[in-house]
Amino acid sequence: MGIIRIENMEFYAFHGHFREEQIVGNKFLVDLTIETDMTIPAGSDNLKDAVNYQKAYQIIKAQMSVKSHLLENIAGRILDGLYAEMEGIKKATVKVSKMNPPMGGKIGSVSVIMER
Repeated sequence: MGIIRIENMEFYAFHGHFREEQIVGNKFLVDLTIETDMTIPAGSDNLKDAVNYQKAYQIIKAQMSVKSHLLENIAGRILDGLYAEMEGIKKATVKVSKMNPPMGGKIGSVSVIMER
């Protein structure tokens, strides 16, 4: 078993509960952890035997472009997309962070972590 991590994927997107957030947008960071069996690709050195993390990034990028009100919705859609379009994932964990959320004070970020 092994772990693939893609960290600090940065997106400018239009997610949020407030109307202004969906107009002005904000910076979001996404982290992904995938647990998978790496025995075959470790020996074959062939991408077709591995979980392709470039494809995972493309799935995340596509989901980040769809407007949402809640971080939970984004994280759930990312997990749905990963499992629908990729093979070999034993477990996936996604963290979606909204930077500088409009909550009435100085806050670095707010995050949601979901796993399946």
